[in-house]
Amino acid sequence: MGFLKGLFGTKAEPPKRQLNHPRQLQVGDMITLDTDFGLPTQLRGQQFRVEAVNTYEYSRSQHPEWVLKGYSGDTVFLGLDEDDECSLVFSITITRPEVDSLFGLDAFGEIFEEEQKAELQTLAVPERLEQWVGKQYHEVSFAEFGYFHRQDYRGLKPPQDANGACGDAFEAYGLEDDSGERALEVEVYEGGDTEVCVSLYRPLSDIREYWPGS
Repeated sequence: MGFLKGLFGTKAEPPKRQLNHPRQLQVGDMITLDTDFGLPTQLRGQQFRVEAVNTYEYSRSQHPEWVLKGYSGDTVFLGLDEDDECSLVFSITITRPEVDSLFGLDAFGEIFEEEQKAELQTLAVPERLEQWVGKQYHEVSFAEFGYFHRQDYRGLKPPQDANGACGDAFEAYGLEDDSGERALEVEVYEGGDTEVCVSLYRPLSDIREYWPGS
């Protein structure tokens, strides 16, 4: 009886989830990046685990953001730019002292002036930001209103709850360098909290391997 039970009671293992594009990444999945020297040291050859998937919601679009954590403990944000052809967008947060070192706080403040588009010249680059920043930036978007959700709403419409479940409201300001390969992204939230990120646009091929978490 034990033999027959083992023979007929065995269930086939479900097929592993296919994972071959960043759009498919879920919490628990892992990726390994290329060893290309065009990548900063925080990215080059590193392996990352998806810790969370957030959502940026705008009036006519919404975009996922993958929160990646590496073995070093560094947090890197991954997005997708799909305007022309699909590209990876890697971002890291920078501090107020780093903003001051890069551009000077007075010059940085011109981003929020509506009368003219800001032009920022890079002054000095902190060591950890080498390869992340360009020589100069020009403003490409101004005070774009949106909501930030700490949840994955891919394929779903984020809630519009007047009691506060609609996400964190913010205004976004965007600048790009002359090559179009680097960006400076600024988000100003209610109460004045400000988050500044430097971003790199990279080809999809920078992700060399995908490892489904389940």
